[in-house]
Amino acid sequence: MSRSLLVAAAALLLPLTAAGADCIILLHGLSRTSDSMEELESGLLDAGYAVVNVDYPSRHHSIPELAPLAVQEGIDGCADAERVHFVTHSLGGILVRLYLEDNSVNRLGRVVMLAPPNHGSEIVDSLRGIPGYSLINGPAGSQLGTGEEDIPAQLQPVNYDVGVIAGTRSVYPVLSQILPSPDDGIVSVESTKFDGMKDFLLVVRTHTFIMNAPEVLEQSISFIETGRFIHPDP
Repeated sequence: MSRSLLVAAAALLLPLTAAGADCIILLHGLSRTSDSMEELESGLLDAGYAVVNVDYPSRHHSIPELAPLAVQEGIDGCADAERVHFVTHSLGGILVRLYLEDNSVNRLGRVVMLAPPNHGSEIVDSLRGIPGYSLINGPAGSQLGTGEEDIPAQLQPVNYDVGVIAGTRSVYPVLSQILPSPDDGIVSVESTKFDGMKDFLLVVRTHTFIMNAPEVLEQSISFIETGRFIHPDP
């Protein structure tokens, strides 16, 4: 085997994180898997970050059960990092907020939330009573409505840097009729916002595939590095 191949093979055996490197934890959304974040993971690795792409069973537990399960797995994977950041999709952002209410991360950096239902989704309000909804979306899917009893309404303000990227394109016209406009087909733009976020950005992307957009990768890196998104000149 050539020297270059030996080096490449050895690299595959190294831990997920490199000592001294910033580490980014990726948390996918409801009814998705870590596969949905692979394109984003690849881009962040190319940018020089250590990445832990967490695969958690979003359809099999409640949000309070999922938060420590998923977030702690990511933190454990970033054990050797100087700073730990998060890039989350949809439900993943709610898990981070809930976890950090009761747990501190000494090396916590910044958090980028993609299409987070920070005030819940009217789609959940309308559909969770329909037979089969819970089977498809699990306990967590029924806790993402807009009511006072739902998890998003119970979350506290944050004391760490959060940047929110929301999508404005929908490929679900029927679902969009349930949502305040503009929306991404699953969550309204207004619902993604919350008091305490440091920056906010709109992209013309759908809820389902927002994490695959090249500009979302670029903007996520910008926020992690500077605490700000790159905004076009007025």
